[in-house]
Amino acid sequence: MVDCLPPVLLEACVVVGASDDKLREVYQKMSNNGTPEHLLLEPEVLHVLAPPFVSRSQAEAKAARSHGRRRRSFLRKKRELPPSQAPHIFAGGGADGRGGSEDVIVPKDIDLMALPQLCFPGGLQVTREQKDEQFHFLVFTDVFGNKSHGVVMQCYRPVLEETSVLLNGAGSFKSSQLFSAYSFCVISKYPYFTALRDCLSCLLIELRTCRLSDVEERVKEFAAKLALVPIPPPGQLHLMFTLRPLTIVLPSREDKEHPAVDLDLHLPFFCFRPQQLLQVLSCLLQEQRVVLFSADWARLTLVAESLLHFLQPLSWQQPYVPVLATGMLDFLMVPTAFLMGCHRRHLEEVAAETDDLILIDIDNGSVSTSCSETLDLPQIPPAAAECFNQRCQSLKIHFDLYQCKRATCTEISEQRAQRRAWQHNLNHNIQRTTLELIVNIFRDVGSHLNYEHRVFNSEEFLKTREPSEQLFYKKVLETHIFHSFLRDRLNRKMDNYARMELSTRTEMQRMKAMLEVPRRPTMQEIQARRNSSATENRLSKRLGMSLPNLGDDQTLSFQRNMLLTRTILPDPALRCTPKPVKVFKLPDFPATLSVHSVQSYYSELIHQLGKAIFSAQNEDPALLARFYFLRGFINTLCSRRLDALGDFQNLYKTDTAIFPTQMVTWLVDSLHRDERHQAERRPELKRLILKVKTENEKPMVQPDDHVKKFKLPRKHLHQEEFVRCVQESGIVRDVATIHRLFDALIIDETNQVDPELFRDFYTFWKETEVAAQDVNLPSEVIDCLDNNECVYKLSSCVKTSRGVGKIAMTQKRLFLLTEGRPGYLEITKFREIQEVKIASAPFLLVRIPSLRIRTSGRPEVFEANLKTETELWNLVVKEMWAGRKMADRHKDPQYMTQALTNVLLMDAVMGCLQTQRSITAASKLAYFDRIKHEVPMMVPKTTSETLKHKINPSLDLAEPQTVHVLLYTPGQLTGNDSEGEMNAKLWVALTGGRVVVFDAASWSMLHDCIQVGESQLNCMLGLIQEQVWIGSQDSVIYIIDTHSMSCNKQLTEHRSEVTGLIVDSRDYIGSQQTYSCSCDGTILQWDSASLKVKRQFYLSCERLSSIQIYDGTLWCCCGDSIVELKKSGTPQRRMSLPDDLRSTPSSFSSFIVIPERGQVWTGCADSGELCLWDTNNYRRPTKRISLPGSSGVTCMIRVKDQIWVGCCGQSSVGGQCEGQLRGQVLVMDPETHAMSKELQAHSDSIQTLCSVEDRYVLSGSARRDGKIAIWKVE
Repeated sequence: MVDCLPPVLLEACVVVGASDDKLREVYQKMSNNGTPEHLLLEPEVLHVLAPPFVSRSQAEAKAARSHGRRRRSFLRKKRELPPSQAPHIFAGGGADGRGGSEDVIVPKDIDLMALPQLCFPGGLQVTREQKDEQFHFLVFTDVFGNKSHGVVMQCYRPVLEETSVLLNGAGSFKSSQLFSAYSFCVISKYPYFTALRDCLSCLLIELRTCRLSDVEERVKEFAAKLALVPIPPPGQLHLMFTLRPLTIVLPSREDKEHPAVDLDLHLPFFCFRPQQLLQVLSCLLQEQRVVLFSADWARLTLVAESLLHFLQPLSWQQPYVPVLATGMLDFLMVPTAFLMGCHRRHLEEVAAETDDLILIDIDNGSVSTSCSETLDLPQIPPAAAECFNQRCQSLKIHFDLYQCKRATCTEISEQRAQRRAWQHNLNHNIQRTTLELIVNIFRDVGSHLNYEHRVFNSEEFLKTREPSEQLFYKKVLETHIFHSFLRDRLNRKMDNYARMELSTRTEMQRMKAMLEVPRRPTMQEIQARRNSSATENRLSKRLGMSLPNLGDDQTLSFQRNMLLTRTILPDPALRCTPKPVKVFKLPDFPATLSVHSVQSYYSELIHQLGKAIFSAQNEDPALLARFYFLRGFINTLCSRRLDALGDFQNLYKTDTAIFPTQMVTWLVDSLHRDERHQAERRPELKRLILKVKTENEKPMVQPDDHVKKFKLPRKHLHQEEFVRCVQESGIVRDVATIHRLFDALIIDETNQVDPELFRDFYTFWKETEVAAQDVNLPSEVIDCLDNNECVYKLSSCVKTSRGVGKIAMTQKRLFLLTEGRPGYLEITKFREIQEVKIASAPFLLVRIPSLRIRTSGRPEVFEANLKTETELWNLVVKEMWAGRKMADRHKDPQYMTQALTNVLLMDAVMGCLQTQRSITAASKLAYFDRIKHEVPMMVPKTTSETLKHKINPSLDLAEPQTVHVLLYTPGQLTGNDSEGEMNAKLWVALTGGRVVVFDAASWSMLHDCIQVGESQLNCMLGLIQEQVWIGSQDSVIYIIDTHSMSCNKQLTEHRSEVTGLIVDSRDYIGSQQTYSCSCDGTILQWDSASLKVKRQFYLSCERLSSIQIYDGTLWCCCGDSIVELKKSGTPQRRMSLPDDLRSTPSSFSSFIVIPERGQVWTGCADSGELCLWDTNNYRRPTKRISLPGSSGVTCMIRVKDQIWVGCCGQSSVGGQCEGQLRGQVLVMDPETHAMSKELQAHSDSIQTLCSVEDRYVLSGSARRDGKIAIWKVE
C-alpha cells in the first residue's frame, strides 16, 4: 500500500562513473606512455541515494522495504576494499558522520543495470582537457507502462594518483592532466525536466566550491532536500521552493489524467516547419517505427516528450525509449512500432541496415524513411492540416521579441519569473492548437459510436471520409493509440477533447445531434459542395504544396469545407487564456536533516498551509481544495492520520476530482485503536470512515473497456440478438422500432431472422445511404427547398398527371423532378394532404395501378402511374402524412423523425425481400398510419393551444427514461466572456444519476450526459454561486459547476435519501440560505457560499418528502401530514391526512401555500382529488376538489396566480392501447377553486413540473413516455 503514500519530487539520486580499477589503469597508461589514447570506459553505479533520509516508525519502514529492494551501500563496499582500491570520487563520510554504513533502499522501478549506459549514451570518456557540464533527459517505462523520468548532469573531474586516502579527507594527491566524466542522475516519477535541471545546476555550484571530501555529504543533503518537496496536486496551484541561488517552481498537472508540462513545447517548432511537424504527427498516429536523431542528447527527449503532448488525448501505447545508448542500437530491430532516439552519427548506419523506419532528423528538420529520402505515408486530412498551419503562424514562439519592449531585468529571479509566465501562456496556446488538430481529425468519430453495446462502426466512418483521406484513417483506426482513444469516448470521458469538440460544434451539428435521422446531404450541403468545386483549383494554387490533393478531389464534402472555413476563424473557445495560477512557496529547507529538523520543517509547512486555507476561504473553492489536499499529504507524512483524514474530508465540499481514494483507504486501515475512538467523536470523520468501509465492502467491478467492431451475423437471430445487432449496426436505436422490423423480417414460424436476409437488408440500407450522397439536384430545384431539407426517396421515371418525371420525397414534401431539362413541380406538403389511395389507370388494353393524392387548396388530384412501386409509395406517403399530423398536433418533431425512419426501413425491407409478401412485411413498419386508426389522433383543443413544443431527453438512448426532475436556470450577466455561459439552461435528471442539459433558448442539447452518482435523483436547485445542487437517493447532495459542467463537489452530511432542496429567496445576493431535507426527517440549513451547515433540526415523521419556504417559514411535506415549522425548527401547525384517506395506503405527495389567500393546496399520490386548507383552520380541509380522470397527484407548482398540477391518469379497462395519453396536467384557479384547463400530452404519469420565468411550464413524464412538454402560460 506504499504506492498510496504522498508523492515527493525525488525518487532516487544515482551517481555513475568509472570504477577505481579502470581509472588506475588509465593512470598507469598515462605514466608509461606519456600520452593517453582516446579511451571509453565502462560506467558503473557508484552510489544510490533514495528516501527515506531520516528514521521512520517501524510500520513505515516495513512499507518502504516492500516498495523497493535493498542495495548494499557503496560506502560499506568501500570499507571492505583495501584503501588503495576505494573509488576516489567520494572520500568523505556520510551525512551522519559515520560513513553511512546503512543499506540503501533502491526503488523497485529503477533498473540499475541499464542506467549507467543511459547516463553516458555516447560512452564514458577520459580526456586531456576538462569539458563543460552537459545535461540530458531520460524516460524509463516499465512493462506496465508506468514511467519514471531522469535528468542527468555530466561533470568532469581530474583523475588523481592516490597515495593515502583517509575517511576524514586528509591525504596527499598527485594531480594529472586526465579528466574523467561522471554523472549525477536525479530520478522522479514526475516529468519535471526543467525543475530538476535547475536543481542539478544549483548542486553544480556547490560541487565546484566544496572540498573533495565534502562531495558525498553535499550530494546526500541535496537529495534529502528534494525528498522533502511534495508534488503539487492537479489543478492551478504551483509549488515554489528555494535551492540556493535559484527559486524553482513545480507546475501542477492540469488534471489526474495528464502529466505536468515542465518543458518548452515550442522546441519542435524551432526544429520543424509546420508541414514537417504534421508529417511526424501523422507517423505517430499511424504507429510507425519512428527514430529521432540529433547530435544533442538533450534534444531527443525534449522533442519526443513534446510530440507526445501534441497527440493528447491520444496516448502512445508502444515502446518508448527517447535516448538509446550506443550499445542499445539493436533495439531498433524490434518488429513492433516504437518511438526511439539516438545520436545523429548513427543516422546513415541505421538507414542502411534497417527497413521501414521513419527517420526524423531534429537538427535538420527533415523527415524521411530508411528506404528513401522522401516520406510516402498517408498525410493528415487537408482541411485539418490547413487549419493547423494557420494556427502555427499566429504562435509567438520567440521570447526575445516578447521581451524587447520591456525593461531589462536586474534580478535573476525576476527574469526567470517573466520567462515562466511567458512559457506557461505559450505552452497553453500550443496545446490548444494541437488539441484543435486532433479534434478536427477525429470530430466525426462520435457519430459512429454505439455506447450501449460499445461498438465503433469503422466501415461506416470510413465511408464518410474523402477518398484521398481513407488510407490515412484505415491505418489510424487499426492502431493501439486509437483503440485507447475509443475507450475514452465510449466511456463518455469529459476531457479537454470532449469539451472542445462540444464547444466548436456548429448550430447545425447540434440540431442534427437532436434528431435520430439517417444521414443524407441537406440542400445547404449540396450547394456548399457545388460552390467548393468551383473554387478548389484557386484554393489549391493559393495553398501551394500544403494541400497537394485538394485540386484533384472534386467531391470535397460539406463537412470538411465547413471545418476548413470555420476553424481558421478566431474562435473564443480556442483563444481562451489559461486559468490563473497560484504559486505557494514552501518553507526554507532546514539547515540539518535530522529527524527533529525535518519534523520542524513539516510543522512550519502545515502552519503556512493553514494560513493559506484561512485566507482562501472566500476565494475559489478549487484553490481551497488544493491547499487541503497538500496539507493532507503533509499530515500523512507526519503520521497525523486524523488531521489528514479531516483535510481529505474537506475535498468533498471543494473538489472531489482530486480526492485520493487509495490514500484515504490506506489511512483508515492504518488507524490505531485510540485514533479510531477519537474519530468516532468527530462526526465528519465518522462519516468518512463509514463511507470508506461501505465502498470497500462493495464487490470490485472491473470497468468495461472493451471496444467492438460491427460484424454481420452468421447465424439465425432471435429477437434479443436481432435488437443488439441492429443497434450495433447504427441503423436505428429505438427498441420498439427494431421489434417491428424483426416482425417484418421473420420468414417462417421459427421467429428468427435469417443471417443472409439480414445481410441483404443491411447492404440495401447502406447502398441507399451511399446513393443518397450522389443526389445532384439542379440549382433551380435547390432554391425551391429549405436549407435543411434532404431527399430521402426518389422514384423511377414515371408518368403523372403533371407530366413525366421522378417523384422525390423530403422530410417536408413531395415534388416532381421533371424529365428533360430538370425542373421543380411541388406535388404537396405532407401537412396539406387530405387523402391518399391506390387507383387504376387505363394503359392500352390493361389497367395499371396508380397513386392518387388529394391536397387541400388544390381542386385537381395528383395521380402517378408508379406501376410496381405503387403499393410501397402508398405506404410511404401515408406514414409520412400520419407522422406529420402527429408531430403538428403534439408539437413534437420526433414523430416526424420516427415516421421518416419507418419509411426508410420499409424501403429497405422491400428491397431485400423481393417477394410477394414484401409489401405485407413492409406494412408492419407503418406504425403511425396504423395507430391513427387504433387511437384517436385528435389532440384536445385546449392542449393544442397551450402546448408549444416537446423535446426528448432520452434521444441517444435505446429506450425512454423517466424524467425525475426538471430545473430551469436563467442566463446570468457575469464578467465571463466565454461562449455559452450566458444562456439559460434546462437541467433534466434521468434514471441512474444521468443529467442532460439543454439550451433553453433553442432547446438544443448542450450535454448529453453528466453523471451524478448512480442512484435516482430527487431534487435540483440552482444557486447564484453558479452551482446546481442535486439531491440523490444515496444521501449525497451533488454540486455541478455551471461553468465547467462537471460534478466535483459533494455534501455528505445527510444520512438518508435527500428528498428536498429549497432556497430562501429573501436573502441578499451572496448570502443565500439553502435548506435540504432527507427522508428520515433531518433538515439542514446551509451557507451556500462556504457549504457549511449553519443549523440542523429533526422532524419526527414517517417520511419527509419535500420542503418549501414561504415568508421565511419552512413547510414540510410528511407522509401523513403537512407541517409548518417555527424558527426554532419545532412544529407550529400540522395538517393531517383526512380520515377517509388514512384507511388506504395514501400519503401527501405535494403541496402549495398561498399566504396572501391563506390557502394550502395538497395532493395525494393515490387520490384523484385536491384538498384545500385554510391556514387559520388546519384541522380539516375546507374543500375537496375532485380531479376527473386522475388517479393521483404527483407534483404541483404555482405559476403567476395559477396552480399547475401533475397527475397520473386512470388506466382504461382492458389495458393501455399503445399511444394512449395517461399523464395529465391540470391548471387550477385559486380564486374559484375550479379547474381552468385540462392538458394531455404524455403517455405516462407526470413526474415533475418546472416554471420558466412564469412564461412557460415544463412537464416531465415517466419512462413509458419519457418526454418533456413545454406549455405556454396565459
